Amino acid sequence: MIRYIFITGGVVSSLGKGIASAALGALLQARGYNVRLRKLDPYLNVDPGTMSPRQHGEVFVTDDGAETDLDLGHYERFTGVSAKKSDNITTGQIYRKILEKERRGDYLGATIQVIPHVTDAIKDFVLSDPGEGVDFVLCEIGGTVGDIEGLPFFEAIRQLGQELGPERAVFIHLTLLPYIAAAGEMKTKPTQHSVKELRSIGIQPDILLCRCDRSIPETEKAKIASFCNVRPSSVIEAKDVGHIYDVPSAYHNEGLDAEVLHHFRVVDAAAPDLTRWNGIAETIHNPDGDVCIGLVGKYTDVPDAYKSVMEALDHGGLANKVKVDIRLIDSEQFDDEAKPLDILEGVHGVILPGGFGERGARGKMRAARFARERDVPCFGICYGMQLSVIEAARHMAGIEDATTSEFGEVDEPLVGLMEEWTRGNVKEVRTADTDKGGTMRLGAYPAILSEGSKVAEIYGANEVSERHRHRYEVNGGYIDALEKVGVRFSGLSPDGKLPEIMEIPGHPWFIGVQYHPELKSRPFDPHPLFASFIGAAVKQSRLV
Repeated sequence: MIRYIFITGGVVSSLGKGIASAALGALLQARGYNVRLRKLDPYLNVDPGTMSPRQHGEVFVTDDGAETDLDLGHYERFTGVSAKKSDNITTGQIYRKILEKERRGDYLGATIQVIPHVTDAIKDFVLSDPGEGVDFVLCEIGGTVGDIEGLPFFEAIRQLGQELGPERAVFIHLTLLPYIAAAGEMKTKPTQHSVKELRSIGIQPDILLCRCDRSIPETEKAKIASFCNVRPSSVIEAKDVGHIYDVPSAYHNEGLDAEVLHHFRVVDAAAPDLTRWNGIAETIHNPDGDVCIGLVGKYTDVPDAYKSVMEALDHGGLANKVKVDIRLIDSEQFDDEAKPLDILEGVHGVILPGGFGERGARGKMRAARFARERDVPCFGICYGMQLSVIEAARHMAGIEDATTSEFGEVDEPLVGLMEEWTRGNVKEVRTADTDKGGTMRLGAYPAILSEGSKVAEIYGANEVSERHRHRYEVNGGYIDALEKVGVRFSGLSPDGKLPEIMEIPGHPWFIGVQYHPELKSRPFDPHPLFASFIGAAVKQSRLV
């Protein structure tokens, strides 16, 4: 019997529903249960693929090629369960499917309405097969209770609560308990109003997860329980912690997982094994040292744009038992060649994450050159790899006009739109496509690694599968020219036409990859490239 847990949020956005959902999933896993986590997003976009990182943060990509909300990254990192296309849905996807059916005449002339057509589509998504052996499906509803665009989702889960019954459905509401310093009091009224809003649409929360920056007095807990119509034990303190990987243990100590199982009338659950979470916390709070990594990107004013990269760097730190201090550096400030790269002085490693567009590209290339010439460990990802190849072509191979067709029509297209390129077909490349929804390589693809290469040594394998999200590729026609000057293309697509990995053998650690390894990194299973990169940064820290 599959049980369903619905996680909603109130008072304000950004309370951490994604982390809360992921942490609860991890706790249920620690008790021996199998879980699946899903996200319901009320926005009208079909997916976040064309949304600005400044609007939405990063786009998380699944193995099967879905562009999804970044919370699915939290789900994967906390539980190790790989997400699928069937784990994220938006209002845009729902309306598109309904309108396609209506145009085909599938509704036989019926009037299409929010209830029942939209709500039924949401319910079908929630109840769709989560896979074999799943005990709990956790569904996070995006947005905040009271948002007009979220009403169909709340109505759908209200109906599911009735249809499934209390033995199979539990509602958890994440809320805020602000502390008013001038009054010297923690205020419960915002939580009361949020629950009132939720109850007005027919949902009585079973558990309140209360975000706060200090402990909740028992008198306040009792007050919340009384006014919000829940048991006192169902008012769970969610106090700020030092690190997000402290959350599972903190929530367990406050009784969240026990309360969920109590509501489901599960009385024979095993005690959770939190050994690996406690080990992670020990390393985080008592590292053997620290390293500084310069993250040179276009959206550094919105750290969520690089959420998975930053998490993967932390995982690399866990693998090496060090703290990783990430210095966010705006690449656009280096577009001017006359501006010095002083901010990179003293970093122990440089990472060049993915991105799109010309703005900030020259700055990333300058950072790549700085790292290459100074023997500073450098890791280029997707666009970062492409720009590293262009930089090498310009300053190592002497191809002064080397660039990418993403910037327009070019003479030396080191990078261009995906083509069936061969080494003898250097100039065959289309100019940039203006269609934002154009063809992209999305999801998991294999790569064949060269025997004896650094990446083959790091992976301990000659073939890997990694997740991609890009429209442009490095032009294989330039491989020979670049390899003559010391660049090695140590990973190729199985047909040998698309460069997947470049490295500079004479450098302490300089690797660029066309894919996004950060998407598969976990705190308890750090991605080998990030573990190796941070290991190289540790060595660098002893030299400076």
